[in-house]
Amino acid sequence: MEGLRLQAIKREILGKKTRFLRRQGITPVHLFGHNLKSLALQCDTAKLQRIISQAGMTKLINLETEKVKQPRSVVIREIQRHPSTGALLHVDFYQVRKGERMRAEIPIVLIGEAPAMKVRGRSLMQTLNSLSIECLPDKLPPQVEVDLSPLEEVGQVIHVRDITLSPDITVNTNLDQLVVKISEAVVEKVEEVVEEAVAEVKAEAEPEQQPAD
Repeated sequence: MEGLRLQAIKREILGKKTRFLRRQGITPVHLFGHNLKSLALQCDTAKLQRIISQAGMTKLINLETEKVKQPRSVVIREIQRHPSTGALLHVDFYQVRKGERMRAEIPIVLIGEAPAMKVRGRSLMQTLNSLSIECLPDKLPPQVEVDLSPLEEVGQVIHVRDITLSPDITVNTNLDQLVVKISEAVVEKVEEVVEEAVAEVKAEAEPEQQPAD
């Protein structure tokens, strides 16, 4: 099988004792899926880190396990890291069926340049960072690209319904959901108000000039 490969072996150490595995460069993982009893496994941390960077949460991984001739097709479902150090603590894999549609949250990536942003005093607001979709496992895109080039004027927006995807993909997110909007920045207006207020304070603080005798 082509694609990303990762080897996992059965894990005997469970619970709080898994900290000893991490010290040895091993990360505890779990594998679960339809009609599959959850399996406690472990992977080499360095190799697992490389797979995570390449696969993200959407690409299929060929997980090689003991006593199973063919690699299992899995995706990463959850990654746990240390809140302070960012060290890898645990990973959950989900075994998929290639003929069965699955749901996933795909990150939205903005591409191109909005012509409207060439004018000073405008801001681009992104209100949606991911898209909920459903499709076959091998059709999962790593990201959803949204082109900003059609945004030429203030007030123009892009909704979910404006995003073009493969016919094989079903979008679960509300199609009327706003993704991106061009608006006038309020920073300059605030600065003008502040400048006016400062000028008024200075004017009040200046002593009145007495008429010459």
